[in-house]
Amino acid sequence: MLHIGIVACSTEGAALCYRTVSLVGAEMLGRHDHPEVSLHSHSLAQYMKYIDAGDWAGVAQLMLSSAEKLARGGADFLICPDNTIHQAFDLVEHRSPRTWLHIAREVAAEATRRKFKRLGVLGTRYLMEGPVYPEALNAAAIEYRIPGKAQRERTNQIIFDELVNGKILPASLEYYVEVIGGLKREGCDAVVLGCTEIPLLVTPEASPLPTLDSTRLLAKAAVKKAIEG
Repeated sequence: MLHIGIVACSTEGAALCYRTVSLVGAEMLGRHDHPEVSLHSHSLAQYMKYIDAGDWAGVAQLMLSSAEKLARGGADFLICPDNTIHQAFDLVEHRSPRTWLHIAREVAAEATRRKFKRLGVLGTRYLMEGPVYPEALNAAAIEYRIPGKAQRERTNQIIFDELVNGKILPASLEYYVEVIGGLKREGCDAVVLGCTEIPLLVTPEASPLPTLDSTRLLAKAAVKKAIEG
């Protein structure tokens, strides 16, 4: 089996991804089994310094630093359980020592498989207003919607003040359910949980729309690739 390298950014999202690799591995391979996994992370503070400045080349350098360390540690391919920093993906892919799976492309592939036509996209402000999902969904001929400006700001605040710190609050879940309900009224038939921490707050049972959990979809794709070689 191939060795999975995880290029982490935020702790909670990376932890969920790693945990999912382990659980999916056991489902596919047998009790307690999973592919070999290595993880490297620069701090979220280092990433945010570049993100806030709109310096995606700086973000790319951090991602490549992790990629090089993971490659030296034996990783055969790489994943990044952070949607926002995929905005630097085009600056990373051709310079990377290993190939990558792309989180938004995995989400688009699952949406295509499930025949969804219009997706609501939730995530950080940078993700909702950036090119990562428009590029992936347009390539798959899938429409998308994002919340209005005030909702984007509040959604972003909850992510950075609460979710990345492991705080799961009922009032925040209620707010996200309200936002997803609005996307449903706009004709969306599913919602992308496009921040890797959102699935810790919004479960499929709580959501007014079917969910596309970007973290778990990426982890499942990685396990499948590792097993298939």
